[in-house]
Amino acid sequence: AITAALLVGLGLRPLQAAGLCLIANTAPVAFGAVGIPIIAMANLVGIEQHSVSAMVGRMLVPLSLTIPFFIVFLMDGFKGVKETFPAILVAALSFTTTQFLSSNHLGAELPDIISAVVSLAVTTIFLKFWKPKNIFRFDNESNFTQDNTLNFNQILKAWSPFILLIVCIIIWTQPWFKALFDKDGILSYTSITLQFSNITAGILSPSITGIGEAKPLSLALGVDLINGKTVAQAGTAILLAAFLTIAILKIKAEDAAECFWATLKEMAIPCITIGLVVAFAFISKNSGMSTTLGLAFAHTGDAFSFFSPIIGWIGVFLTGSDTSANLLFGTLQQVSAQKLGISEALFLAANSVGGVVGKMISPQSIAIACAAVGLVGKESDLFKFTLKYSVAFIVLIGIWTCIIAFFLQGIIPEVIVK
Repeated sequence: AITAALLVGLGLRPLQAAGLCLIANTAPVAFGAVGIPIIAMANLVGIEQHSVSAMVGRMLVPLSLTIPFFIVFLMDGFKGVKETFPAILVAALSFTTTQFLSSNHLGAELPDIISAVVSLAVTTIFLKFWKPKNIFRFDNESNFTQDNTLNFNQILKAWSPFILLIVCIIIWTQPWFKALFDKDGILSYTSITLQFSNITAGILSPSITGIGEAKPLSLALGVDLINGKTVAQAGTAILLAAFLTIAILKIKAEDAAECFWATLKEMAIPCITIGLVVAFAFISKNSGMSTTLGLAFAHTGDAFSFFSPIIGWIGVFLTGSDTSANLLFGTLQQVSAQKLGISEALFLAANSVGGVVGKMISPQSIAIACAAVGLVGKESDLFKFTLKYSVAFIVLIGIWTCIIAFFLQGIIPEVIVK
């Protein structure tokens, strides 16, 4: 919404600005806010999030490389791509490389943030030394230049919130830091432990493949309690970065409090929604519903490799959230993978990667984009603009998933069960 409004201010037509932003907001969707879509799904299916994060980072390489070129093509055709090819290549390579490395070596929390920051910085530096021959201008754009030279301290201060956020999250995701919150760690007292023995021992959970004897939920989960390591979560790192930013930028306490309260109000309904989706995901898993669907889809055989990302695509279209789609269909993808003898990391990642191109046709996303550029009531026009590209991308992702499943199994990471 913010980017679309900025593009309109630069001179783009409202429909074009909204459409380009929806298309651009694809590659980052898989990791969402500090990796929540990946982490939530990994916790649901009982595997380490790094296995899924690494696979998502590898699957997104073609899409992340393509999107910048495709956006410029939509704006100015092949002529625009040709004239700005070096800059597009630098932006695409820097984003994709950082996304790949961070998702494979740091986890799911940072790829979106660090990739965008690195790409912006590298592209900005590159454009200091290279300029296109022809400057693209809009019909209603005035032709003038203005000196807005900023010194290093001003630039560093402006970027400090993002730098602090990256540093805090990197610290929070390190094994040595997480160990502080384990049972014998010095910060273990910050964990909230809730015992549910009477409930978990009384509920029977089906085997993940639907074959074998059901067992008490406490044994299926491996625990009979909920251990809430609240301080150890990435959200605490974000909160710390926010407090440090307030101090560095010297933001008034009342302004910070007002912003915090506005954020709480804005996030109230999404928090309730995600909570309900998580509850339904575990009910669906432990009741056998997801297992039944997974076994049914497994009957499609090798063709399921193509349909796997389409399930995620449909999920995001319906819910507007990659997190919700991963929670709803994560167990289904896992069961189908195990039944077909294919690594579950691939299908779990495919669900998330397929979902990213469903975001551009999600009614929720379209409504927000239209509101941001003043096109309320024109949602159908924006849907028509993005639908054809969304369908084309999901078909290509389905083909890419098949290629990995049958010819490139070596790039699939090992699945580590919790």
